[in-house]
Amino acid sequence: MSLWPYSTFLLLSLLLTSSNGAFGNNTANDELILQLKRLQRTQQGNSQSCYSQNSRSENGAVILEMKHKDYCSGSSTGDMNRKIQKRLLADDIRVRSIQANIKRIISGKVEALSQTQIPITSGVKLHSLNYIVTVTLGGRNMTVIVDTGSDLTWVQCQPCRLCYNQPEPLFNPSVSPNYQSVACNSGACRSLQSATGNSGLCGNDLKKCNYVVSYGDGSYTKGELGQDHLVLGSTSVNNFVFGCGRNNKGLFGLASGLMGLGKSNLSLISQTFGIFGDVFSYCLPSVEAKSGSLVLGGDTSTFKNSTPISYTKMVPNPQLFSFYFLNLTGTSIGGVAIQDSAFGKSGIIIDSGTVITRLPPTIYKAVKAEFLKQFSGYPLTQGFSILDTCFNLSAYEEVNIPTIKMQFEGAVEMEVDVTGVLYFVKSDASQVCLALASLQYEDEIGIIGNYQQKNTRVIYDIKQSRVGFAKETCNF
Repeated sequence: MSLWPYSTFLLLSLLLTSSNGAFGNNTANDELILQLKRLQRTQQGNSQSCYSQNSRSENGAVILEMKHKDYCSGSSTGDMNRKIQKRLLADDIRVRSIQANIKRIISGKVEALSQTQIPITSGVKLHSLNYIVTVTLGGRNMTVIVDTGSDLTWVQCQPCRLCYNQPEPLFNPSVSPNYQSVACNSGACRSLQSATGNSGLCGNDLKKCNYVVSYGDGSYTKGELGQDHLVLGSTSVNNFVFGCGRNNKGLFGLASGLMGLGKSNLSLISQTFGIFGDVFSYCLPSVEAKSGSLVLGGDTSTFKNSTPISYTKMVPNPQLFSFYFLNLTGTSIGGVAIQDSAFGKSGIIIDSGTVITRLPPTIYKAVKAEFLKQFSGYPLTQGFSILDTCFNLSAYEEVNIPTIKMQFEGAVEMEVDVTGVLYFVKSDASQVCLALASLQYEDEIGIIGNYQQKNTRVIYDIKQSRVGFAKETCNF
């Protein structure tokens, strides 16, 4: 290890960067070098526009450029530190909400809503979601947040009784020649129960189906179901059903709405089954200031993976149908297998919206102990929010870190990218934490977060009920 005190701050999005797209070098099969390079770029040099993003079509698949919303414009060091820290706080609320929603569903406490009842939470915290893409709806470009933990796609609509500010014009159904309201007695309206946890609301006008989706932080969207012409890349989707939000709170100007990639009948994936065959994938870049890709369709020739794709089967869960469950059978740290009886006992959710992976308490305790054993000699510092294993690495140019691998049913293994092992709470590397966290209780369900999915092609093959993993240097 070489020692090198820093005299200037390290920008988070550039801390983990190097030429040729590599951040770490293998020192052995079970250890990686994470390079902490001092860079002279400014945050403004890495600002980017997140609107009207690129897309292309290849071999029947549509490839949409994905960007991280926190890097859509320049920020000062203090601003970026605050964003980094707020992301963890928001992630904590999201996961707590997901767990509460799961318990509610399992207990069977689902009921129809009247106009005056408090909506049931969906378990998602809008402000914690990270990645956005651009689609065309009713002839207008719309930047939407991507979430595998949601089903209903929605955008803000005119006339709007309560809308947050957004950079793009609001969707105006009155000027779209193809827009139609969805009737209250339609199959789409009946599907709202499974898609959102709330049944459709029918007022005096039976030609309209009203919806309500409430999220874990008090954010919500209310409006009517509509259908219109959707364009993904160069592929057209006729009569796409979505939420036309007239009363919305929570995204605070980050996007025009949300794209639901869950498994219910109203999700984008289900509605495009005849085009893309119930298959989609994404690749999240190791540097969040760069672009990744969302691929709709199953042609693997469009991927840039450097290792073969390994598939593990989804675990069926009729009560929690919209979530993507896998069977986590083991974990290793630096080649040392973690022993715990909880492995293989219950499914773990893989999710694009959760940031930090959550493990059952006994598994996390064993993982933490082994990581500290192997990552020794570095000064410890206080934890932050959900992260309790933190170090002061500001005096180091590079550090040796043990590999983290997750094993799934069918002898499938996903190795966490070197940039997904440590989370930089402070951009000067004075507070860098193991990027894993413990659930509160043993009976809660684990979640694989997007921070551990970076530089990995993750394929959701719903038709064959399987999820695939392959290493890939993610870029659009």
